[in-house]
Amino acid sequence: MSSSDAPAVASPEALEGMPKPLSLEVAVEAVSTCQRRVKVTIPRADIDRYRDDAIGELMPSALLPGFRPGRAPRQLVSSRFKSELVDQIRSKLLTDAMTQVSEQQKLSPISEPELDAAAVLLPDDGPMTFEFSIEVRPEFDLPAWKGLAISRPAREISEADVDDALGSHLRERARFVPHDGAPSVGDMIVAKLVFKDGDRVLSEAAETEIIVRNTLSLADAEVPDFAKLVAKAKPGTTVTATVKVSDEAALEDVRGKEVTMELTVLDVKRLELPEMTPELLEELGGFESVEALRTAVRGQLERQLEWHRRRQVRQQVANALTASASWDLPPALLRRQAQRELERAILELRQSGFDDDSIRRYVNELRQSVMASTARALKEHFILEKIAEDEGVGDTAADYDEEIRAIASQSGESPRRVRASLERRGLMDVLRNQIIERKTIDLITSHAAFKDTPFEFSKPDAEAIDHAVCGVVVGEEEIPTATHADAGRVPRA
Repeated sequence: MSSSDAPAVASPEALEGMPKPLSLEVAVEAVSTCQRRVKVTIPRADIDRYRDDAIGELMPSALLPGFRPGRAPRQLVSSRFKSELVDQIRSKLLTDAMTQVSEQQKLSPISEPELDAAAVLLPDDGPMTFEFSIEVRPEFDLPAWKGLAISRPAREISEADVDDALGSHLRERARFVPHDGAPSVGDMIVAKLVFKDGDRVLSEAAETEIIVRNTLSLADAEVPDFAKLVAKAKPGTTVTATVKVSDEAALEDVRGKEVTMELTVLDVKRLELPEMTPELLEELGGFESVEALRTAVRGQLERQLEWHRRRQVRQQVANALTASASWDLPPALLRRQAQRELERAILELRQSGFDDDSIRRYVNELRQSVMASTARALKEHFILEKIAEDEGVGDTAADYDEEIRAIASQSGESPRRVRASLERRGLMDVLRNQIIERKTIDLITSHAAFKDTPFEFSKPDAEAIDHAVCGVVVGEEEIPTATHADAGRVPRA
């Protein structure tokens, strides 16, 4: 080996300046797959060493009556500032010990440790002992991920597809005009909703606008055959239906239970589509012609098709990767992560050009099985993360710029404002996970065998509203409603 290949050795001077590690005694108990209970003992010699260092740092600035700064006896300084020294020494010992335990035990934490620092005592004699709980990444053997057989949706975007999508955009700019009769599919009703468990009122929603479709989707339930339910209901009419509450609703005592919905129709309105005028083209995104608008709509459909393709491919990859992942995850971790899963789903949908109604329908569907879907997603995340580490998959500044530009192009905001919003809401780590997982999925699919399958765009069959039967939403995330100025706006391709 040449001198240039020899490993670097720290000089004696550098080693002298490095902090001396603590002589810890550490006992780690595996409570479950992802939970560890850690007991740490710091010997008296380390406590005394930290005490000497703390007094030495305090001596030059210690002010005591009858002594010039820095001239007071060491023992007197120790006695006079005992309380301050105890807090300082305990805090530094805890910080250094926790860091050293994490590095030496290779705990790979996925959350902050649960430690009541105020309850840890710095003894006058003998060792200092403390315990903490921490959630860590599970340990598992990677499943085989090369050579997967995957089906993916394929479709040529037709003129009929563009017609349907353009019709949806026009409906968003349409006016609802008063209608005397009963509502049909596509009409709007303004209704008062009351949900009851026997005589107990669970929740109410006054003057709620609902587009009549076959299914009404709530945050924790669905009302099937909704169009039939209100088919003969004129203003002033009250109809009732039995609704089954989700097994993952916020209130435990009504999970999976059938409750009563009372719906009173206050008003009925019929949709009146606008004419395709130059003014409407401007409102829809500043288009110079109908053809330019159709080109933009086609581009939006391509992005949505790509989202469906990625989703179906990812589901198949996830099923293959997690098939043997029989390890359990802590319920507290699942509850915390459920909100993150919703936030990530919303980010991906917005990037792919889905409107707020579509996002709301998907999020309501996800909320009703959020714990089970979060468990699958977390297991998938841990497996993808391990593959990423093994294969050297990482994130770059350009990755964040690309993701943020995609979000900005759908929201009409500048990339700078989108980035500021994500940072303010603490969602940059969600974006990072999205980037790493997407790149890892791309790596996996680069080794997969594909078979194309026909794909059909789904037609809106459900109307989603922001209301929960229980009155409380698990993992609540606001889906902002487009303002009048932005409603129906088509992003340029």
